[in-house]
Amino acid sequence: MPSPAPGPARRSRATVTPLSPRLHQPTAQRPLRMRRLKLATDSEVLPHSHPWAQLTFSAAGAVRLTAAHGTYLVPPSRALWIPPGVEHAVTVIEDAELLTLYLHQPRGRCGPGVPAALQAPWRECRVLEVSDLMRALVAQMDGAPDDPRQAPAADLLQREALLAALILDEVRRAPPVRLGVALPQDKRLRALCEAVLDEPARHRTLDDWARDSGASPRTIARLFREQLGVSFGQWRQQVFLTRALALAARGTPMARIAGELGYASASAFTAMVRRTVGQPPRRFFAAAV
Repeated sequence: MPSPAPGPARRSRATVTPLSPRLHQPTAQRPLRMRRLKLATDSEVLPHSHPWAQLTFSAAGAVRLTAAHGTYLVPPSRALWIPPGVEHAVTVIEDAELLTLYLHQPRGRCGPGVPAALQAPWRECRVLEVSDLMRALVAQMDGAPDDPRQAPAADLLQREALLAALILDEVRRAPPVRLGVALPQDKRLRALCEAVLDEPARHRTLDDWARDSGASPRTIARLFREQLGVSFGQWRQQVFLTRALALAARGTPMARIAGELGYASASAFTAMVRRTVGQPPRRFFAAAV
C-alpha cells in the first residue's frame, strides 16, 4: 500500500513557551495589567490559555493570533479581544512589540466592565479598532511583573487605576472589525488552511493546493463548504485582505501588495477588494496606513 502524500509543508518557526503570564495576573484589586513582549519574525508562542480576558495590541510589527475556530491578524491599527479560557497561539509575521492587557473577569462575567445584557459579543474573539487615545493610554501602563518580595507602591497603584478606567472606557467604545479568518476542525483541511496563511501566494489554484495536501480538489472543495460554509476562493480572499492589511500598515505601496499576494496587476487586486468589501483598497486600508 502506498504511503499517504505529505501535507502542505509549513515554514520553519522558532517556538516560544508562554512566558509566565501569572507574573502579570489581574485581580479584583488590580483588574487591568499590561505586559510588553518583543518577538522576532517567524517565532511562535505555543498554544495556551488563562482564566482572565486578554486584549493584544501590536505597538510595532504584525502578529497572527490563532484560536480554535479562527485566526486574526493584529497590525498596529487593531487589537484582538480573547475571552477567558480560550486557547490561543501567536505567530509573528514581522518583528513585533506586543502590548498585552490582562483583564480580571468576575465569576460569570465577560467583557470590559459591560452590563450583563451586553456581554454576549465579548464571549467570542473579536478584532477592535484602536484609537490614538487608547494606544497612548496603554503605552503608559506599567508593565513590570509582580515582585513577591515587596508590594507595589501606592502612587503606582493609583496611577494604574486612573489609566485602567480610561482604557476600559475606550475598549467599550472601540468599533469591532470583521477581519477574522475562520479555521476548520478537519485536520487535513486545517493543515492546508495554515499553509495558505503562511504563504498565500504559493499556489494560484485549488488544484495545486489540493495536490500538496494529498486530497482531490473535489474533496477539498466539499470540506470547505461543510466546515466553513464558503468556497475556497471566498475563504482565500479573506486571507488576502488580512495579509494586505498588515502590509498596508507599514506603508507598502498598493502595487507591491498586489504583487506579494500573487496578483498580476494592482487593478486586479483592487477589483478583488471592491468585490469583497465594497470599497477601494485605499479607503478600506486607510485606518491601517
